[in-house]
Amino acid sequence: MTSITALLLGIIQGLTEFLPVSSSGHLELAKAVFTENTLPAESLLMTVILHGATAMSTLVVFRKTIQELLRDLLAWKKNAAFYFAVNILISMLPAVVVGLFMEDLIASLFADNVALVGGMLLFTAVLLYLADQAKASPIDLTPKSALVIGIMQAVAILPGISRSGATIATAVLLGIDKEKAARFSFLMVIPLIFGSMAKSLLDYTPEQNTQLLPLAIGFVAAFLTGIIACQWMLRLVKKAQLRYFSYYCLAVGILALTWSLQQ
Repeated sequence: MTSITALLLGIIQGLTEFLPVSSSGHLELAKAVFTENTLPAESLLMTVILHGATAMSTLVVFRKTIQELLRDLLAWKKNAAFYFAVNILISMLPAVVVGLFMEDLIASLFADNVALVGGMLLFTAVLLYLADQAKASPIDLTPKSALVIGIMQAVAILPGISRSGATIATAVLLGIDKEKAARFSFLMVIPLIFGSMAKSLLDYTPEQNTQLLPLAIGFVAAFLTGIIACQWMLRLVKKAQLRYFSYYCLAVGILALTWSLQQ
């Protein structure tokens, strides 16, 4: 993988991680367009590194909120911040189970599967459209709803399903306020990404022939663009403009399916 390709992939990841259009799906489509013949292990490692960069972006944007959550959780103060942190831990469970017991299957999905990406983008489009039509509700986040959102996060491991879009849409359809849903969606994935990133780095071996410079370039590009996209998405969710992303996912999904039929 060249440094230029890594830079472009980093920018794509940073812009699409927080916008509900599937960062993993766009990365797979970009790799197909760039005709990058990387090994599956290297391809998955780059994906994890780029997701780690955008997790760092989340830490920067939500640094004050995260400090509050950690302080109250460690002090065992049973207030709103404490229960919010507990719900994040609950939401992690489905993805942890999938990651531990379905690792080989997940890796196989990140290998030039353009048709799958296209189909899942269409699924994301439907979810976003339904969420956009949902009416505002004052329902609070509960352990049960956190688990349901966590299950959708596990499903969103599939390339083409937007993790942020799927979790925000699920939360909104459960009756949770859009702004609170977006905040929970962005924070709930941080521990999972860092855990996955640490495992991938520990499993890394020189035999995978992965060049470190492209990984570093991609990381920096994804981190900087991620900060911008995260702040932008928070403003967009408040204005309830998810349907426009639904139209975008529909268009890209159709293009991806058309591309796959021509290969």
